[in-house]
Amino acid sequence: MDDVTTGTLRDLLLDGFGRIREGVPQVVDGLSVDELLWRPDAQANHIAWLVWHLARQQDDQVAHLAGEQSAWLGDGWIDRFGLPYAPDAHGWSMSSDDVGRFTVTDPELFGEYHDAVHDRTATLLQRLDADAYERVIDANWDPPVTVSIRVVSVLGDALKHLGQAEYVRGLVQRRR
Repeated sequence: MDDVTTGTLRDLLLDGFGRIREGVPQVVDGLSVDELLWRPDAQANHIAWLVWHLARQQDDQVAHLAGEQSAWLGDGWIDRFGLPYAPDAHGWSMSSDDVGRFTVTDPELFGEYHDAVHDRTATLLQRLDADAYERVIDANWDPPVTVSIRVVSVLGDALKHLGQAEYVRGLVQRRR
C-alpha cells in the first residue's frame, strides 16, 4: 500500500466514523429516558443499549489496536454511566434480561461518550501508516485479520447499530 492509497483509506474511514459521530446525538436528541429505554418487545434492544453498545465495541477494539486502555475504563465513563454490568461488558452475548437492566439518567452521556471514542478512533487512524494497516492481528482466520480489516469491521458494526437505533427511534416517535 502506498502513501496515496493509505491517505485515501484514512480519509474514507474518517468519513465513515464521522457519520457515526454525527448520528449518535441525532438518534437520542429530544427523547425522554422512557423513550430511550422503550423496547418494541421483550426480546428487542432499545435505543440506549444500542447506542451504548456501538460506542463500547468501538472503544474496546480501537483501544486494543492502539495498545491503550479503553475510554470506558481509563476516562471514567464506566462511573458516569453507572450500569449494572461488569467493567469489561460491551454488549456481546448479552441476554434480553441484561438489556432490560440497562439504565440511563442523562441522555447527553451517549453523545459525550461517543465523542471521546471518536476522538480516540481519529487519533488512531491518523497514526496508522501502510505497514500498520497491513499488520496481522489475528492469524486464526483465513484470511488472517489485519488492522485494516478490523477497523472496517468496527465501522460496519457501529453503522449497523446506529441504523437499528434510528429504526427504533422511528417506532418511538410513531407512538407519540
